[in-house]
Amino acid sequence: MAKLRRKTCFILSLFILLFFSLMMGLKMLRPNQAAFGDPFGLDLLPEIRQQTPHLTKVFDSQKSDKINSETSIKNLKTEEITVKASVASEPRPEELPPLNYYLHVFYYSWYGNPQFDGKYIHWNHPVLSHWDPGITKKYPKGKHNPPDDIGSRFYPELGSYSSRDPSVIETHMKQMYSASIGKYGNHPAFYRYKTKNGDALPMFYIYDSYITASQKWANLLTSSGSQSIRNSPYDALFIALLVDKKHRYGILRGGFDGIYTYFATNGFTYGSSFENWANIKYFCDQFDLMFIPSVGPGYIDTSIRPWNSQNTRNRVNGKYYETALRAALQAHPSIISITSFNEWHEGTQIERAVPKRTSDIVYLDYRPHKPSLYLELTRKWSEKYRKERAIYALGHQELSTKPVS
Repeated sequence: MAKLRRKTCFILSLFILLFFSLMMGLKMLRPNQAAFGDPFGLDLLPEIRQQTPHLTKVFDSQKSDKINSETSIKNLKTEEITVKASVASEPRPEELPPLNYYLHVFYYSWYGNPQFDGKYIHWNHPVLSHWDPGITKKYPKGKHNPPDDIGSRFYPELGSYSSRDPSVIETHMKQMYSASIGKYGNHPAFYRYKTKNGDALPMFYIYDSYITASQKWANLLTSSGSQSIRNSPYDALFIALLVDKKHRYGILRGGFDGIYTYFATNGFTYGSSFENWANIKYFCDQFDLMFIPSVGPGYIDTSIRPWNSQNTRNRVNGKYYETALRAALQAHPSIISITSFNEWHEGTQIERAVPKRTSDIVYLDYRPHKPSLYLELTRKWSEKYRKERAIYALGHQELSTKPVS
């Protein structure tokens, strides 16, 4: 009997030893610290995914930006995923090249949301009608419905923000600074350009200037005009928009100080066509006008003009933008303007955009690159332009002046 008990105890001891060995082995195999992430299958449970951030799909290997995206699994509700910005995602001020006071960017302050403005403004942009009713009826009507449905083919990293939000303004200014776009005048928001006569004057870009007759402009902008502001406290540099080739002499007769081209669509107008910039620069040099070509990262406005796809210009992962910048530099311009920092409706923004998907909409984004791609490209070309301009300005009297900083 005692022999049987000893045998039983021995077998039980072996079983217990085997059990603990098995448990220790399984514990060592658990992948909670492994490179493969959490145990297989947990990514299907949203409430667990919120506690396991390293399961989130990474759109950017640097994890450098906040990413808002929605993952739809059959009929499940979409879920917003936020990835915190990496400390190394933004260059430190000492790492940035000097600000370029000859690089301008068009900034739009027309956005609003309920928190700051009591309602959405511009994000709910209506779908615009074509001038041909027969074409209009082929497309949907109505307005966009923020915050998930906005009047843009891209989605801002800051969401459907308000232009009155101080934190948004601060973020935008930091982004411009990171792109080496300069600040101006005694007040950071005010630009003055020092002319060859030594006058430090404000500068104004006049959109659709060709709509007003050149004689009316001449009344204001020529020294002999009936209501001339020249050599008065209201004097400034006035830059006219060149759309059609025939507008050149109207700009000259109107007393303008220069020409800009605004549109980011190569081939859309005479002025916005890269191939014409050398001739426009030659014209400006003949009559002592400033030439300011406008470059942009691409163009797509089909969220508000669904019938206008023929004017879409694909960004080609930044190649379109760099082609435009290269063409601008070859013209040796007085200044380069960028269309735009944040014109989201026409898809010309260099502001940060992020991937976003809803059950009805898939927004465009800058992948496979980071949301900061176009700010980084701007910084790269700003430095190139600054160096090249310093060389060719030596032989050009008008370009040898510089703005007051």
